[in-house]
Amino acid sequence: MSLINNTINFITRFNKPKTLGFLVFLSLSVIVTYVVAQQHFILEKEKKAEMNNDLKVIQQDLEKTLKNSYTTALTLALTINDQGYPINFNTLSKKLIESNQNISSVQLVPNGVITYVYPYTPNKQALGLNILTSRIHRKEALKSISSQKMYFAGPLDLLQGGKGIVGRLPVYNNDKFWGFSAVVIRIEQLFSFFDHNALSNSNYYLQLSKRNPNTNKEVFYLKGIREFKNLNYVSTNIPDGDWTIYLIEKESKATIDTTIIMLAVFGYILSILFGFITTSVLQKPRELQILLEKQAQILLNSELKFKSFFDQAAVGIANVSITDGKFIAINHKFASLLGYTPKEMKSKNFMEITHPEDLKNDMEHLDRLVQGNINKYSIEKRYYKKNGKIIWVKLTVSYLTTLEGEKSSFMAIVENISKRKVAEKKSKIYQQRIESLINTIDGIVWECNSDTFNFTFISQKVEMILGYTSEEWLSTPNFWETHIHPDDKFSTLNYCNEKTRSRVDHDFEYRMIAKDGSVVWLRDIVNVIRENNTVKSLRGIMIDITKTKEIQDELNNSFELVTEQNKRLLNFSYIVSHNLRSHTSNISSLTDLIESSDNEEETREYVALLKNVSNALNETLENLNEVVNIQSNLNLVVESINLKSYIDNTLIIVADKIRLKKAVINSTVNDAIELTYNPAYLESILYNLISNAIRYSHPDRRPEVNISITKEDNWNVLEVTDNGIGIDLERHGSKIFGMYKTFSNNPESRGIGLFITKNQIDAMGGKVIIESQPNIGTTFKIYIS
Repeated sequence: MSLINNTINFITRFNKPKTLGFLVFLSLSVIVTYVVAQQHFILEKEKKAEMNNDLKVIQQDLEKTLKNSYTTALTLALTINDQGYPINFNTLSKKLIESNQNISSVQLVPNGVITYVYPYTPNKQALGLNILTSRIHRKEALKSISSQKMYFAGPLDLLQGGKGIVGRLPVYNNDKFWGFSAVVIRIEQLFSFFDHNALSNSNYYLQLSKRNPNTNKEVFYLKGIREFKNLNYVSTNIPDGDWTIYLIEKESKATIDTTIIMLAVFGYILSILFGFITTSVLQKPRELQILLEKQAQILLNSELKFKSFFDQAAVGIANVSITDGKFIAINHKFASLLGYTPKEMKSKNFMEITHPEDLKNDMEHLDRLVQGNINKYSIEKRYYKKNGKIIWVKLTVSYLTTLEGEKSSFMAIVENISKRKVAEKKSKIYQQRIESLINTIDGIVWECNSDTFNFTFISQKVEMILGYTSEEWLSTPNFWETHIHPDDKFSTLNYCNEKTRSRVDHDFEYRMIAKDGSVVWLRDIVNVIRENNTVKSLRGIMIDITKTKEIQDELNNSFELVTEQNKRLLNFSYIVSHNLRSHTSNISSLTDLIESSDNEEETREYVALLKNVSNALNETLENLNEVVNIQSNLNLVVESINLKSYIDNTLIIVADKIRLKKAVINSTVNDAIELTYNPAYLESILYNLISNAIRYSHPDRRPEVNISITKEDNWNVLEVTDNGIGIDLERHGSKIFGMYKTFSNNPESRGIGLFITKNQIDAMGGKVIIESQPNIGTTFKIYIS
């Protein structure tokens, strides 16, 4: 009040009411002009920010569309094998176009020549075009190669008709430039994109332009205004195609907001009014001193209200009651965001307009603020507008305190983030589409660090092929390395490191352990990603080739079986031919001698010899018949056999030979050993091996035969060892199991026992190994599955 009194005393002494009134008017007019100018500047700045935000959303949408096209081109490039030819081009191209509505066709362009197109019929006119020699296409094609990134050329006149833009991704095969993987977006699709993204606010135009690479002139492509330098506009560049997008305000720069005009008029009226009041008051200085004090106070209050009225922020601000959450005061920005007037908002509390799903979170933060755990908080929440629609805001809440420091109310500041939320939602949808596309590929698409092989991305197909989820794989840094089959791990990691250091794309096969413990064969096609001649990462696709490997193994096994059968057949035919020929030759010779003999006694001798030859022929035929039975019996009867009981039975059969030679038989086979085998074959095998061990004993020492059984991998190995005369394997090793092959002067040797034993073991799917040294002894190892 002392300042007001001093002012009144000064005015009283000055005593020039009109001059002072004019000065008051002039001062207030200057203030009004400044405030109006500031408000106009703020509105223009807000308008510019809003236009930039709108343009940024459109730019992000367009770049996401182009990025989706990049994913399509990259997926198409991964089909190219090491020989430079695409695998399943038409099938994959169809899926890619069906998943991306903006793309009209795809191309593979080896060495710059359009060689593969899909769909074929509407695009076949483009086949054979060399874009590296074409004046229209060359510059933008070379730009894609020099940047080693995808570049969108055009809009261009397409050979297959119409206009469109062509996105070309340079492809390198074995570290050499192969050509391009390209997508074609027709100009109608591009226009429909901008029509779809046209702003609902009719105060703006959209325009798209690009400088012609040959003429360097700016060409505009969208309908509408093209001369807009006198209008408000903002622009941004799309580097992937060197395009410029303009957002243009329809009204001219000179347009001034009507609200500002009204505020200016109201301010100047107040200035005139206060100038007039000042003049009137000063005309009665003494009588109206008390009235002047009151008017001065009113003037002071009016100035505060005037300042508050014009001090409108670009964000919503509200003063909220601590007790019931009602709005004590609220600015126009806050109210307009929700479609209410400030008066209507004062009748509500913040709980009424908050989305039910966000209210709990808001109240929890508010309780923490009331309890003093925090000084302020910021959250993202939804409000209901007056028309029932939802608006997303960023809310910041803090306390307002009195001069005494007491908490009087809450101060809430809100910022509209609906456009950002819409953009985030669209981004999520695009991401889901890309992931969906990747997951439709019949293989595991992946990306990893080139130094550590730690995976940064892996498609959901991994769960179908290996049983692991993407989350399980990515949560462990060295997951891939630790799940490679132990037998393949060293060679696989060495190969990958070598090819990565050489910056060479590679393709190899290895095994991995699936989640259920099974072994899965994979073919891994790896693309080395380089930037500035430095390896940045690895990308590729793992293809399940387990069934292919199983088929290969079956074919190899079948080939080995056929080879073995042919070998046996050849051997058998040789035996039949050799043995029968010798007997028939003897019979023929004896028959001729009988026919030419004149002596009865001589004839009887020839007949006796003929009988012996006939008996030998019969024995040979019986032996051959037994071999045939063994090799042709495909459905042998097998059963569980107690090995010890069969050994005991065999020892009873050869008991006379054991007593005659005073042989010692040692067996470590116990009663618990059970084998699944053909009983007749096992009995024959045991008899031949044990009887041979006794028959070919060393004349200078007592025969000793040791029988045992051991486990070796998945085989039961039956061993029969003797200390007999032994066999010289260097001389006779290849003939040990041949028919009628004998290696001693023993008169009982017929050369048929081991031959039959070998055939019986082979027929049961086993194998036999012999170890022997002359004058030391022999060991037979029979492998039983």
